[in-house]
Amino acid sequence: MLTVWSSILFSQTDEAVIKSIYNTALTQGKSYEWLDYLSNNIGGRLSGSLNAERAVEWGESALKELGLDNVWLQPVMVPKWIRGAKEYAYVASASGQTTPVNICALGGSVATPALGLKSEIVEVKNFEELQQLGESAIKGKIVFYNRPMQADLIDTFEAYSGCVNQRYKGAVEASKFGAVGIIVRSMSLKIDDLPHTGSMTYDDLPVSKRIPSAAISTKDADLLSHMLSIDTSIQFYFKQNCKQLADVKSYNVIGEITGTQYPNDYIIVGGHLDSWDLGDGSHDDGAGIVQSMEVLHLFKSLNIKPKHSIRVVMFMNEENGLRGANAYAEAAKQKGETHVVSLESDAGGFTPRGFSFDCTQKTFDKVLSWQDLFKPYFIHYFEKGHAGADVGPLKTNTNATIGLRPDSQRYFDHHHAASDTFDAVNKRELELGGASMAALVYLFDKYGI
Repeated sequence: MLTVWSSILFSQTDEAVIKSIYNTALTQGKSYEWLDYLSNNIGGRLSGSLNAERAVEWGESALKELGLDNVWLQPVMVPKWIRGAKEYAYVASASGQTTPVNICALGGSVATPALGLKSEIVEVKNFEELQQLGESAIKGKIVFYNRPMQADLIDTFEAYSGCVNQRYKGAVEASKFGAVGIIVRSMSLKIDDLPHTGSMTYDDLPVSKRIPSAAISTKDADLLSHMLSIDTSIQFYFKQNCKQLADVKSYNVIGEITGTQYPNDYIIVGGHLDSWDLGDGSHDDGAGIVQSMEVLHLFKSLNIKPKHSIRVVMFMNEENGLRGANAYAEAAKQKGETHVVSLESDAGGFTPRGFSFDCTQKTFDKVLSWQDLFKPYFIHYFEKGHAGADVGPLKTNTNATIGLRPDSQRYFDHHHAASDTFDAVNKRELELGGASMAALVYLFDKYGI
């Protein structure tokens, strides 16, 4: 029976096969069920945590249940940073009145002193302003970075890129002028009470010179800025209890369907299994994980026998180190594996709009010839551009790395915040994303690059 169905499928037009992919994803897909378990039974999966270990075990078990040809764990050493007890902060006026504000420690930050840190605060929009103020205005104070995401940019990822350096490098730059701590406006276009965490660096600063770093909610950032405009002598207090421990062993989770003609040439789909700890990581990047799994589930369900080997990779430690991606790429290089196409989903589980391609012009021209196949599903965005962090190390001059591009307008409402939870994901939107990935993989497998 399977042989008969396989021959029927092979004889179908691309339009018919792609329609069957979407139909199956929307009626028999597993992505939403998987995400429900990952988010609600496991939760936030910070690298090195117990929940990250549980997610690895779940991922391996779920891939084995799909009946793939191979499933294995790839060891990788990852950082272990713990948040500790909930952070606390307030603004103190000259009269002694205090106003509580919402903060969270940035990933990788050191703790404040045991009794907290209290000092006058200096507001800046960028590193240039920091340099203009100089040590005389900054030494002994807390630097408040308050450059918002640019609201008039339609591409919210461009808006994010335009201000994220203050979060990532803010402590290093402020330390040069004697700052004792930093507070960073959350990377979000939404004005609310939720602080958004994210990675930061101290570069090569010795431990003794590292200053505590936290994000403040956008609503409280506006409040703090307003208070400073009235009285520059107000003080800011915050207490956080985070700690960096020694690296621990974790794993990438990998499964594959072996190719019938080119078993040593790989098309991979993937996302990152780790997440920040404030929410349950449903959009970032639980959605990408289950959509990638769904690609192989759809191939198995429709008995599509790929020419190339199709792999799903659940990368560990994208959020604060990219260790999983680098370990995977290094192992692939050592084994002499050829990665023809690498497709990543790491932009949330919202309605898919298309894909961005990092590839040769010849490959991109081929992709453009497939656009009409996707138009019935409202997939119109086919542009050259950034693919994704986890597939980046696999890029060569000849292969293609690709990123799924969902609608991004609501993504940064949830990104790295406590609101990144399962209830924020729409089942149908999630399933359409997985189907879109499977359809693109089907075409690349059939026609090559």
